[in-house]
Amino acid sequence: MAKGYRPVDRDQQFLIPPDMRDWLGADHPVWTVIDIIDRIDTTAFHRNAKTGGAGRAGYHPDMLLTLLVWAWSRGERSSRRIERLCAEDVAYRVICAQDIPDHVTIARFRKTHAAACEDLFTQVLLLAAALGLGRLETIALDSVKIASNASAGANRTESAVRAEAAEHARAIAAAAVAAHEATDTSEDDEHGRGGPGPGSVPPPLADPRSRAARIGEAIAVLDAARAAEQQARDEKDTSAQVYLEQARAGTIPMGAPPAAVSVAAAQLALERVLATHAEKVARYAQRRAEAAAKGHRYGGWVIRPAEQDPKVIKARTRLERAIAAETAAAARADDSTGDRPERVVNTTDPESGLQPLRGGGWLQGFNCQAVTSEDGVILAVSVAANPTDAPTFVPMMQAAVAAAEKITTARTDTNDGDGDGGGGDRMGVLLADAGYFSEANITAPGPDRLIARGKSRHLEHAARHTPVSGPPPAETSPVEAMAHRLRTEEGIATYRKRSHIAETPFGHAKHNLRFRRFTGRGLARARGEWSFHAAVHNIGKILTMVGGGGLPAVV
Repeated sequence: MAKGYRPVDRDQQFLIPPDMRDWLGADHPVWTVIDIIDRIDTTAFHRNAKTGGAGRAGYHPDMLLTLLVWAWSRGERSSRRIERLCAEDVAYRVICAQDIPDHVTIARFRKTHAAACEDLFTQVLLLAAALGLGRLETIALDSVKIASNASAGANRTESAVRAEAAEHARAIAAAAVAAHEATDTSEDDEHGRGGPGPGSVPPPLADPRSRAARIGEAIAVLDAARAAEQQARDEKDTSAQVYLEQARAGTIPMGAPPAAVSVAAAQLALERVLATHAEKVARYAQRRAEAAAKGHRYGGWVIRPAEQDPKVIKARTRLERAIAAETAAAARADDSTGDRPERVVNTTDPESGLQPLRGGGWLQGFNCQAVTSEDGVILAVSVAANPTDAPTFVPMMQAAVAAAEKITTARTDTNDGDGDGGGGDRMGVLLADAGYFSEANITAPGPDRLIARGKSRHLEHAARHTPVSGPPPAETSPVEAMAHRLRTEEGIATYRKRSHIAETPFGHAKHNLRFRRFTGRGLARARGEWSFHAAVHNIGKILTMVGGGGLPAVV
């Protein structure tokens, strides 16, 4: 052994302290996570839990829940990696008290208690509120696309799904006939023709792992989506007419025009540009005539013809593109026998849907919504397969109002000593981006809100170059009133908070916790997993506030 070094004695006993509470310092956050699970009501996780009987007793549900919460907060979602960490990592060993559950137990517990995760989210939110978290003066709603446990390659059109269902039914029928013939032949050989034989069910008719159930579910999803699709088309047509009426009235709405009126909107824009150019030419001619009458030489700008004006060229290009897009859409409709393109459904997870991604591309998954408070606490969540955000605004707003009422009830006066419940316990303004914009969402009963009509850079440009002050005129429509508020100094300053409040939790989920794909299939499992993530996120906010060592005794 080299001189001057400590000896490496791997036969030494009690290298780890015999008391498990000495393995980690009292300020380690794992003790606070254990304390949080001990404080909240986990009754929902005790249902269907194994308590004994044949074999060994089951693992305690609170221990398994604590293990999952801690693992998720560290970006670990694999049941096999969690099992390995329970043997290698001291924090995991403390949670399970060295009684290591296997990965099957961990995966089964997560799958069985997906519905209980919504109750967990509520319990953690109430605990965070009691600690003074959840400031409600400014809250924000936003969405994020999370991949499902299914491949986009499993998508099929409606006709393909129905054809596959028919082919599957024919195959089952043929297999049943063949099985019956084979059974009859074998029984005739064994018992003689006409003799009695044991009855049996052909195996193809009792195959629980066939694709028939999922194909049938996919067809049901397609049928149920037809009514929703028709309603969405009606809402889009109404929105398109509102857009066109505002454009004709002289108020140019922000954002791209709806596809139904894109040509008409481009034509109006071209007419406005031509009118502006004509006014410019008239002003130039008038000033030149006035200068000539006084004997002066007018040295103003040279006015180009309308055909050479850059703004006119740009407006005409937009009109040509709109006409080309409308023509292409009409051609696609003709190719599909005059009907709209067929709906697509995923045969692996029929409840998921194709989600468009910012910057291009598609993702097979779910559209996940979250309302976040100004201090980063998630107040309400939801999951849907529809990639459109606007239909979710009113339900999410109502969920946020309900959460605010719970927070106000749970808030204690001991947070800051002034009796106002820690501040921020009154519902303020709800912020949302242009994806949630519609006149119905603006006028729906509920708290104050700011919903953008266009991108943030458009709002900033309008507020900088055409600022206004005070309330909007009495005769303005709800859409014009919202645009007026966002051009005021107070309105644009409030809306600038939206990006930080709403998008920070999503960045934390994807980049820090590596939550980019659901582990289960189906909408119910996705809702449970998204609620569980929101609960873990809020637990992280509690850890940031109180640190390690457990919760304050007052909570």
